Amino acid sequence: MAYEITKTDSEWRAALDPNEFKVLREAATERPWSGALLDEHRPGLFRCKACAAPLFTSTSKFDSGSGWPSFYEPVSFDAVELKQDRTWGMVRTEVLCATCGSHLGHLFDDAPQTPTGDRFCMNSVSLAFDGDAKQD
Repeated sequence: MAYEITKTDSEWRAALDPNEFKVLREAATERPWSGALLDEHRPGLFRCKACAAPLFTSTSKFDSGSGWPSFYEPVSFDAVELKQDRTWGMVRTEVLCATCGSHLGHLFDDAPQTPTGDRFCMNSVSLAFDGDAKQD
């Protein structure tokens, strides 16, 4: 997929700290219960840490008990790219930012307590919280 925002690895390394680069550009996963946005409950918008594209609203955030910030839907399905991930001997759905291709986390269909049944399980380090953003 061609992304609206593209950079070389060197440019991404200059723009992101080493942990952000490892997760966003190399698809690493932060440790559960370690993310700064896990307990963020204020109204606002969660944006891609790499390119600031809007991804999730606080109204779709829920406590999944998984140790990572979880959302039941993105701001729009054009905001994310879903891709099959066969790493670690399992089949999962990887969630990428549709604007820059950065790794955000994974999508699971194990949240019956939500309106969609989906759990977008995101890495905190992949997101930036914008408490000043208006939500629709």
